[in-house]
Amino acid sequence: MTETKMTKAQMYAQIRTHLTDADEIAFINHEMELLAKKNSARSTKPTKVQIENVSLIEKIYEAMEEGTAYRVSEIQALVPELATAKIQKVSALVTKMRNDVRVSREMVKGVAYFTKI
Repeated sequence: MTETKMTKAQMYAQIRTHLTDADEIAFINHEMELLAKKNSARSTKPTKVQIENVSLIEKIYEAMEEGTAYRVSEIQALVPELATAKIQKVSALVTKMRNDVRVSREMVKGVAYFTKI
């Protein structure tokens, strides 16, 4: 049995339908206004780190040669900006590239190899 989760706004609206006291209705209306204000202030712009990661992904893609399979550590060595980065960060960037269908992933004897598409 799957249940759909209600948002706070939906829950407040449902609660409001059951209330009869004017003070309680005013309270719920105020809470809904605060929620709407909070949600409208949320930024949709990418963060500084997200912008840097897009740049790094482009550099990785440009440095890779088509038809060559790379391990994550080899990809890290291709891009000078990634020399001091942790391997987990490089792996996350390559996974993002894989999700965007820019590289393919192949497992050989338990080792992941990535190839430029």
